[in-house]
Amino acid sequence: MKKIFFFTALFVFAGNILLAQFFKKEEGLAHTFSIVARDAKTGEMAVGVQSHWFSVGTAVPWGEAGVGVVATQSFVNKSYGPKGLALIKSGKTAPEALQELLAQDEGREVRQVAMIDTNGNVNAHTGKNCIDYASQIVSKNFSVQSNMMLNNKVCPAMAKAFEASEGKPLAERILIALQAAQAVGGDIRGKQSAAILVVAGKSTGQIWIDRLIDLRVDDNDLPLVEMERLLKLFRAYEHMDKGDLATEKNDMKLAMEEYGAAMKMFPKNLEMQYWTAITLANNKKVKEAGIMLQKIYKQDANWRELTKRLPKVNLLTVSEMDLKELIK
Repeated sequence: MKKIFFFTALFVFAGNILLAQFFKKEEGLAHTFSIVARDAKTGEMAVGVQSHWFSVGTAVPWGEAGVGVVATQSFVNKSYGPKGLALIKSGKTAPEALQELLAQDEGREVRQVAMIDTNGNVNAHTGKNCIDYASQIVSKNFSVQSNMMLNNKVCPAMAKAFEASEGKPLAERILIALQAAQAVGGDIRGKQSAAILVVAGKSTGQIWIDRLIDLRVDDNDLPLVEMERLLKLFRAYEHMDKGDLATEKNDMKLAMEEYGAAMKMFPKNLEMQYWTAITLANNKKVKEAGIMLQKIYKQDANWRELTKRLPKVNLLTVSEMDLKELIK
């Protein structure tokens, strides 16, 4: 009995030493499903992921415009993200970068990683010690991968959904693929967080412009439902931005069309309503603006106070008489 106990303890001890070689507390766990993809028409590249783990978006997805995107998961080695992008930037293809990093990693058999570069070169790795069900499908301009899934249907469902959604914007296609994965079972533990990252195909050298979409749901019972809402909200604010640009060019017809499109998507959003009203006022449509503002004030009087402050910084350019009409 003592010998059995000794060898059992020795095995556990040795296993813990081995685990320590490829897993560090600061690296975290991300047993999950994800997709990396490229839009051949726009050149955009994206990563999408969902997991039963807090804030998966801070560990799995990495991307740089004009370079590529990376998904690193399972027993996460976060360095695959920045190091992989650096290798691609130095001239290696995504598959070459992945192989170089795997060759240097003693914990490669518990890693799951996928990379795609700006030319569409793509590859993935699923270590033999990733927890079942663990698999990957590498195809033209995308790769889907998953580990610790309820069943073996996740990757096929993701691949099929992504291919069938061709023609839609890349972020929406990513979301559709993630939703398909969840619909067939997803993570055996459930769901908690999700993320979608989209970067431009060509770099402008301005990160704040090149990172096109960066949405995260860190903790939610239905992370993909919340992600769908956030993505829709993002698109609505895109309409608001286009409306602002049209206003700057004095194209009021286009501005109101864009503002109207945004408000149609989120009719209860006071922010969208408010700045649409202010734009109307600045374009001498004070009566229409006043009607909108009065409805807003009834829901939240703070917007009236904000209106009073706008003339000081030239965001509201109306006469004193018109201002009184707008804040009554």
